[in-house]
Amino acid sequence: MLANTIDTLMHSGLDRLDAQMLVLHAMGRPLHDRAWLLMHGEAPVPEQAQRWLDQALQRRLAGEPVAYLTGHKEFYGLDLRVDARVLVPRPDTETLVDWALEVLAPQPAARLVDLGTGSGAIALALKHSLPTLQVHAVDYSSDALAVAQGNAARLNLHVTFHQGSWLSGFTGPLDAIISNPPYICDNDNHLPALRHEPRQALTAGADGLDDIRTIIVQSQTRLRHGGWLLLEHGHDQAPAVCALLQKAGFTEVQNRNDLAGIARCSGGIWP
Repeated sequence: MLANTIDTLMHSGLDRLDAQMLVLHAMGRPLHDRAWLLMHGEAPVPEQAQRWLDQALQRRLAGEPVAYLTGHKEFYGLDLRVDARVLVPRPDTETLVDWALEVLAPQPAARLVDLGTGSGAIALALKHSLPTLQVHAVDYSSDALAVAQGNAARLNLHVTFHQGSWLSGFTGPLDAIISNPPYICDNDNHLPALRHEPRQALTAGADGLDDIRTIIVQSQTRLRHGGWLLLEHGHDQAPAVCALLQKAGFTEVQNRNDLAGIARCSGGIWP
């Protein structure tokens, strides 16, 4: 029975939400349809579904993200396909999207770029929310771009994709630059827990700020006057990122808090 299967997964070491999502996927149901599980707790689990669950359990216990097991991750109301070629989109990154939509609302035809797009989460969320935006997305990884382009095609959202290193080879003027770049220190003790996700999308030097420094420098020749640079960063990096923005000459430098009330994004205006 479904209810017993979920209990077994939990007793094996999974939390309830992970167990429910794996069972929903095995049963061919949408991952958000937990009400269906409550209504069908007595339903049998087909043999093929049980075999998949047995394998998924071992992979999850080894630290593999649920999103890689199911191949799906919801972000800003969009069902994204994800795999080990890209980072799993995090709910806290929706804070960055909220902020971008706030500053772009007065200019619905703005030209912007999402740097380090990965699965395309930020670029696609912006285009879906404000279809008149001219959205570009850049990633160094051709594998990541393949995932992002697949998501764009499946969601029927027009985003222009570019392969490259941040803004190198990309010309302005841009109304906004948005990025959730790598920001973890090379020796961070959280890295073992993230071992299944692409390392180049996670780490950025001894203090985790190497890529943010590069983006800040490059943005100065690509942003129009009055354009915004919005960056996601680590939970304790807001003071350092704001200092870098101010030193570079950005004005109205400020933060936005994530779901836990932590300053997760920083940005400013190019004067």
